[in-house]
Amino acid sequence: MTSESVVPAFDEHHPPPRELVDDCVHCGFCLPTCPTYLLWGEEMDSPRGRIYLMNSGLDGEPLDDAMVRHFDQCLGCMACVTACPSGVQYDRLIEATRSQVERRHERSRSERALRAMVFNLFPYPRRLRAMRPLLRAYQRSGAQRVVRRLRLPPTMAAMEQLLPPLTELAEVPEKSPAIGPQRARVGMLLGCVQREFFSSVNAATARVLAAEGCEVLAPRMQGCCGALSLHMGREDEAIGFAKRLIATFESLAVDAVIVNAAGCGSSMKDYGWVLRDEPGWVERAAAFSAKVRDVSEWLVELGPVAPRHPVQARIAYHDACHLGHAQHIREQPRALLKAIPGVELREIPERDICCGSAGVYNLLQPDTARELGARKAANVLATGADVLVTANPGCLMQIMSAIEEQGATMPLAHTVQVLDASIRGVPLEGSQL
Repeated sequence: MTSESVVPAFDEHHPPPRELVDDCVHCGFCLPTCPTYLLWGEEMDSPRGRIYLMNSGLDGEPLDDAMVRHFDQCLGCMACVTACPSGVQYDRLIEATRSQVERRHERSRSERALRAMVFNLFPYPRRLRAMRPLLRAYQRSGAQRVVRRLRLPPTMAAMEQLLPPLTELAEVPEKSPAIGPQRARVGMLLGCVQREFFSSVNAATARVLAAEGCEVLAPRMQGCCGALSLHMGREDEAIGFAKRLIATFESLAVDAVIVNAAGCGSSMKDYGWVLRDEPGWVERAAAFSAKVRDVSEWLVELGPVAPRHPVQARIAYHDACHLGHAQHIREQPRALLKAIPGVELREIPERDICCGSAGVYNLLQPDTARELGARKAANVLATGADVLVTANPGCLMQIMSAIEEQGATMPLAHTVQVLDASIRGVPLEGSQL
C-alpha cells in the first residue's frame, strides 16, 4: 500500500485536539486508576496508550481495527482525569475520537446490528415502557430461571442478567407542590431507564425535593438527555436530544434542573460544549447547563429543613464514575447519608475503580464488564454493609447482577431513597429497589 492510498484516521470535523493530546507527558499516574489497564496491563489499553494512538491518527495513520478496538475498550470512566497531575482533558479526547470512529470506521454487520438495537431502544422511554408488560410476565412466569441456565451469547446473557426486578410503575406528577414554605422551584429530569425501570427512585426524588420546600415540575413529555449517544460518539443524535430537552425545560422558569442519574447530569452540564457549533443554541445551552444540579448537590446547597428519622443501616456508598470523576461530586451524597441518624457509612475498597457499567459498555463489551463487576461486587461485600447505595441506574443494575453472580444478596438503593425513608419515618425496606 502506498502512502497516497492510506486514509488518515481522522477528518477535519473536530478531531481530538492536538493541543490536548500534547498535554499528556506520559507520566503514568493514570495507569493504576484505569480499569482496563488494571485487568490486562496492556499499554494501549491505558489512557496514555490511547492518547498515543490518537496522536498517531493525527499524524495520518489509518483507523484500523486494532486502533478502534483499543478505543472501544475504554469505559470512559474518567478516573484518569481525576488522577492526572497535568490536567489532561481525556474526556474531551475520547469523546472526539469516538465521534470520528462512528463516522469513519466500518463495523461488522453484527456490531452494527447490536448498536442499532441499543440506540433504537434505550434512549426512548415509550419504547421501554412498551416492553415492560412482556418483561414483567417473563420474570413472574419462572422462565427467567430456565433461561439463566442456558448458554446465551455474551450480549444476550448480559442483557438478561442486568434486568432489574420490575415492580409497579411509580408515576411522578407533573407538578408536586412544596411542603411548607416554598424555597425553590425546580425542574426534574425523569430519564429513560430511570423512568421505566427505576421509577421508585424518581418518586422518592420528587418527595424529598418537595419535603425540602421545592415545587417540583416534571414535564411528562420530556425525552432523553442524549448522554448515551454523546458518550458513544453519536454526535448528531446527541445534539438532537439536547435541543429537545433544553426546549422542554427553558420555558418553565425554574431555579434548577434536578438530575438523579450521574451519566445524565454529566452530559447535561456539558450542553454548552455539545451545541458549540449550533447557531442560536450556544447561549441557550449554556444557560440551561448552569441550572443543572445533581440531586445530592442541590440538597446540600439548599440545606435541610425536613426532619430526619433514624435509619438503622450499614451503608456502602459507591461513587458512580460520572458523578465522582466527571462532576466532582463525592462529599455531598456522603454528607447527606451521614446526617441521617443511625446510618453507618462504610467505604468500598478501590472506590474509584469503575464497576463496568459505563452507559452501555456492559452490553457492548460484556466480558470485560463482567470482570470489573465481579471485582466491584467482591469489594462491596467485603465492607460487611447491609445496603449498597449509589446514584446511577446503570451502576445499580451492574452491581446487582455481579453480586447475584457471586451467590450473594444485598439490597440496593439510590441515595434519595434512603433520604426519603428517613424523612417519612418508614423502614428502609420500603425504599429498596
